[in-house]
Amino acid sequence: MTSIIKFTPLLGSLDNSTAISYLLKVDQYTLLLDCGLDVGKLSEYTARIMPHINHINAVLVTYPDIDHMGGLPYLYGKLGLDCPIYGTVPLYNMGQMFLYDYYQSKNSSEDFNIFTLDDVDNVFDHFQQMKYSQTISICPGISITPYGAGHMIGGTLWKILKDDEEDIVYAVDFNHKKERHLNGAVFSNITRPSLLITDAYNATFEYKKRRKRDQELISTILETVRCDGNVILVVDTAGRVLELMQLLEQLWRNADSGLSAYSLALLNHVGYNVVDFAKNMLEWMSDTVTKQFEEQRSYPFHFKHLNLCHSLQELENIPSPYVLLTSIADLSCGFARNLLAVSAETPENCFIITQRTKPETLASKLLGNVNNNTIDITIGKRVPLEGRELEEYLAKSAKIKQEPVTDPTVDTMMEDDSDEEQEDDVVLAQKHDVPIPEDTQQKKSFFKQHKVYPMFPFHEDKLKWDDYGEFIKTEHFSIEEDQKDDDIEMAVAKPLPEIPTEIPTKCVTSRIKAHVNCKVKFIDFEGRSDGESIKRILAAVLKPRQMIIVHGTPDASRHLAEFCRDSKDMGVSQIFIPRLGETVDATSERHIYQVKLKDALVTAAKFSKAKDADLAWIDAVIDQQLNSENEQVTMLDPIEQTPLHNPVFINEPRLSDLRQVLLKSGIQAEFNGGVLVCNNKVAIRRNESGKIQMEGVVSDDYYKIRSLLYGMYAII
Repeated sequence: MTSIIKFTPLLGSLDNSTAISYLLKVDQYTLLLDCGLDVGKLSEYTARIMPHINHINAVLVTYPDIDHMGGLPYLYGKLGLDCPIYGTVPLYNMGQMFLYDYYQSKNSSEDFNIFTLDDVDNVFDHFQQMKYSQTISICPGISITPYGAGHMIGGTLWKILKDDEEDIVYAVDFNHKKERHLNGAVFSNITRPSLLITDAYNATFEYKKRRKRDQELISTILETVRCDGNVILVVDTAGRVLELMQLLEQLWRNADSGLSAYSLALLNHVGYNVVDFAKNMLEWMSDTVTKQFEEQRSYPFHFKHLNLCHSLQELENIPSPYVLLTSIADLSCGFARNLLAVSAETPENCFIITQRTKPETLASKLLGNVNNNTIDITIGKRVPLEGRELEEYLAKSAKIKQEPVTDPTVDTMMEDDSDEEQEDDVVLAQKHDVPIPEDTQQKKSFFKQHKVYPMFPFHEDKLKWDDYGEFIKTEHFSIEEDQKDDDIEMAVAKPLPEIPTEIPTKCVTSRIKAHVNCKVKFIDFEGRSDGESIKRILAAVLKPRQMIIVHGTPDASRHLAEFCRDSKDMGVSQIFIPRLGETVDATSERHIYQVKLKDALVTAAKFSKAKDADLAWIDAVIDQQLNSENEQVTMLDPIEQTPLHNPVFINEPRLSDLRQVLLKSGIQAEFNGGVLVCNNKVAIRRNESGKIQMEGVVSDDYYKIRSLLYGMYAII
């Protein structure tokens, strides 16, 4: 590997965090791999990424959920990141659904200021949509290609290719198994990569078989609803919920299941849009879904039994008992948290957690509450301002409206207008038709000027415009008083009614001690490959030369690293397990150094063209310095007296190519026993070591042929 590759974990390495974010630096280009959001670690994440924020050239995202895209609005809205984001079409659509639902859930229960909806829109203005197996160049010499990863719709394995020879594969959270709505991960185009970046999240985890898992879910639902209890499945917004929607809809359509008599609903802020997007992205789903649409002409996501709800008030219209899919998956906010506060004490109800979360989340605490003890739940809601608070808010708003707003762009436009008016005044003041003597000019130029003869006095108005077009002169549209008809009654302009503004609100939180009498179960619907499958894929399919293991606990990361070292089939040379903020050097060649040249050294260098490269010989002194990021940088300083050196001939031309050059120059050249004979005076041959030798009579032809031969080399 001839490129200098450095990798730095920013979030999600050797810890229990589900959110991930990493920096990959290939030579002088920096890529941000995913950008998850962990609110509890936001300050630490900010401190790690701020030194690199202005050097990031592109962002690659793998999945649309908060753990992989949740931090992008914060980076683009608050930290000033401005670079393209690359992802598949479903990531563009479903990513917006995740972020909109997360913001609405957070903002309705607390004063959420990490990002706004405008920041979300700004993120997707930078989004570059791609298709699977589509290769595009993002930086000089660097191209990227997405492949299917399963797990979520649009999930991606990224193949990063440097100079068409060194490939880096970023593969996390993939699922090799085919599901109802998704195909498995695609590894056919990824074999023996130079560097593999993968995760150990499931390295020691074993899943139940799909049949047992589905049977457990069905039996739990039947047992609960037949006792007049409600089943609440805590899911994500627009990712894994699609698999559950497909499964439940099939059960409700089956008359033998006994579930068609009960209600089925989806509750989140963007439920309608999620289903609508899913209908329009069938080509990104499994072969089974595509075949069903082609043969039966039926939309797999055209639900007959699933009711879409967007508020708790709409949920009250759904007859009980019901089976409900609702977000947010870790119960940190959203409708699922509110329903837990009011439904936990009912023993007939059942909460089903479908994804693992961090230990400190409410979902993990709920699963760990095996003795049905009380848990503290903080519930927040927005209420309108009243009384004195409302008066203070209105007074403050009125004061802000009365303050003059200064816009620097307006000031700049005013200055430009004044400059143009001054120029117009100067033109109008010069009303003479005689030559202007050079000695009367106020400003003299270094160059010689010709005499200026003004034309006949004429002033042409300069058009003035801004971003919205040409300025309108109101006098062109005014109507004189004498042109008005006295019989026409002038209409009196009535004041426009005031548009009611948004009602000001505030967040009110309350702490509830809920007695957990309901049933709580964990049924895995994460859709990731388990530990045994990951090991088989690494050993039999990928076989990377180097590995970087991230996104796992210390025990899981060490377990996967030991397996890869002991595996005889893999042949991996180096395995890195970096800590958060630690930069590892994954460059395989040990004698490659990245240096910077001083401007004086570059200016003095004489470059020669050799194929696609420009080469030059330099003599310099190595100097070690610290840059703004407190990193050691190697500089090359020029020396005062450059020593002489023997010329170096680069490029080995073929004799056949040399013959064509000679013929074009009017020199007769023919091969005789492997020797190129030129004008019967000069012989050119290649010796045993591969070097070109030239022999002949000293003449004008000799020097001309030698000059043409030298022209095929880059001589430095």
